[in-house]
Amino acid sequence: MKIEENKVVSLTYELRVTDEEGEATLVETADEENPMVFLFGVSGLPEKFEEELEGKSAGESFKFTVSAEDGYGDLDESAIVPVPKNVFEVDGKIDEEMVQVGNYIPMSDNEGNHMQGRIVGVEPDHVLMDFNHPLAGMDMHFEGKIVSVREATQEEISHGHVHGEGGHHH
Repeated sequence: MKIEENKVVSLTYELRVTDEEGEATLVETADEENPMVFLFGVSGLPEKFEEELEGKSAGESFKFTVSAEDGYGDLDESAIVPVPKNVFEVDGKIDEEMVQVGNYIPMSDNEGNHMQGRIVGVEPDHVLMDFNHPLAGMDMHFEGKIVSVREATQEEISHGHVHGEGGHHH
């Protein structure tokens, strides 16, 4: 069975990213015990990622690169914003443990959309937050193997995600 629309794909991989200096760093791994499982065509993954896997079958290996441009885009300077320090107050006090450079903080905007922000600076009156995707501006190098490919159930297709093993549980 080949990978195509409405197939549930299970795979293992190692994801390395290249920074501006061209250094490759391993940032994510999915192994046999915890494979990545997704519904092909509606995964929310970069299109280029799915394009590279389309037509492959269980047992096949893959190795490809998704450029920053085809992945999560370039770093958007306007996504780095000062957030008033009082936003981080709990019971009137700043949680100094939480407000550290490099920490990811779950935030929501005025419309209630949830997003992760990474602290990139702490100033006396504000915290500088980066709301870019953590992999924005990076080329992603995937190497792995297709573990299995199966038909998605009608329920999975209508819900737009995998149920059962490795998937979503209601």
